[in-house]
Amino acid sequence: MMLDLVFVETSLELVPPEILRHPSVKRNAKRRGKRAEETLLDRSLHHYAMDRLSDAEKRGRPDILHFCMLEAMGSPLNRKGHLRLWVNTLQGYNIEVAQSTRPPRDCLRFNSLMEQLFVNGQVPPDSKEPLMKLSKASLEDLVKRSSPSKVIALSSHGEESNFPDVARMLSDEARPMVLIGAYPKGPMKDETLDLTDEVYSVYPESLEAWTVTSRILYEYERTIGLI
Repeated sequence: MMLDLVFVETSLELVPPEILRHPSVKRNAKRRGKRAEETLLDRSLHHYAMDRLSDAEKRGRPDILHFCMLEAMGSPLNRKGHLRLWVNTLQGYNIEVAQSTRPPRDCLRFNSLMEQLFVNGQVPPDSKEPLMKLSKASLEDLVKRSSPSKVIALSSHGEESNFPDVARMLSDEARPMVLIGAYPKGPMKDETLDLTDEVYSVYPESLEAWTVTSRILYEYERTIGLI
């Protein structure tokens, strides 16, 4: 049994052209010895520069994906070969993550790896079997490619449910796909929700994306008898 996990509207991108000349962007790039356009957008470094960006509240948080990937790739489900992980970004890029990928524990090393991915299109750059591959693709493209039997999104704005019940629904499907928003706050976009069969809120309050990731994977593992 295989579960497709997709982090959607992910806050991961290189610094966009409209703020490349901002002092905070130039200063960070110079300190690291990199071109500004080859560095990640990061709210902790570029807070004031980001004020002029559209959808700024959802952007510049690579740390969210970092935490989520650590939870997913270190899970028993992935280690046993029952998880496929995908990342779809807010800007319409898709990242295919190999099951053997073990993200760096250190956030700075993780960010550098993501920069390498965006610049070269894969990591390692010259590998015939890369750990991650980047492509320009919408979430709709990904869903069509994967052909899931059911797509369930987890959102605080969905129908009231809980982790065990959603895990049971996923386990009843031949090719289930679950969507988790890897961004700071707010509802999923309508174009994301239009691709789902069901949208569930699994807790009375909003939870961090990495908490949702760890809990739904645990309940799914338990439901299919993996643990």
